[in-house]
Amino acid sequence: MTPRANWKGVLKIEDLVCAIALYAAASTSERVAFHILNRATGHRVRRRFIDSETGETVEKEDQVKGYEKAAGDDILLEDDEIANVAPESDKIVNVIAFVGLDDIEEVYFDKPYYLVPADIESRSVYALIREGMRSRKVVALARVILFRRMRTLLIQPIERDERGEGLVAMTLNFDYEVLSPSKAFEDIPSSKADEEMVKLAEHIIKTRMGRFDPETFDDRYETALTAIVKAKIEGRRIEPPQKKPPENVIDLMTALRESATLADGAPVSRKRPGNASSSKKTLRKREAN
Repeated sequence: MTPRANWKGVLKIEDLVCAIALYAAASTSERVAFHILNRATGHRVRRRFIDSETGETVEKEDQVKGYEKAAGDDILLEDDEIANVAPESDKIVNVIAFVGLDDIEEVYFDKPYYLVPADIESRSVYALIREGMRSRKVVALARVILFRRMRTLLIQPIERDERGEGLVAMTLNFDYEVLSPSKAFEDIPSSKADEEMVKLAEHIIKTRMGRFDPETFDDRYETALTAIVKAKIEGRRIEPPQKKPPENVIDLMTALRESATLADGAPVSRKRPGNASSSKKTLRKREAN
């Protein structure tokens, strides 16, 4: 079943126009989801908005947005006042520049979308844009109004692999949203590391070289949640996880040498345990039966 597009419009580069659609490239819908229940009755619990002073329930028609200009002093903003300042969408993804991907810091990456041609007529133009970017080894920066906000999109071609022959669009964070790294890194020493330690670290890195394969990344928490739900459905006893014994503290040089020794004989890739996705598929089949 073809997924539903999150947004439709046109991609515009000067006089070159292509009808496109955006589809979410990442989703949390496959995660285990819980409802809040009344322990005594098993019924679902509903949320209500309560006045912080009177304790009375505030109905939806009486709720209004507010901005705190000082402690305990809010100004009220009506829905139509907020709606009036939202930019009007023209449904155009307007490319403003082509840059190298290395020119953009990863901290600006926000949410990924698959960008696809919206109709048969647009496929040839789409392919032309994709191949032109691929040939020049560049990505596009574009401006578009998405979901009532002006956003900057990074558009890049997917490399030729099993994912297809398409374009990926990534919304970018605004500059004011990206926090300065100075506070995070201020306690890191600037002095150079011991040369022998660096060589050992380089050796460990070299023996662990591989390729990016997201299928090998296991969401252990999600897998554990799925196992608990499955055990509950089947009426089995839930065994508490075994805690790992505390490890002995050793000095950095010894740790590096031991890691280097292990890395010499350890394979780069390992067979991973069953992941949450496959476990949930089994769980759904069991529920269906």
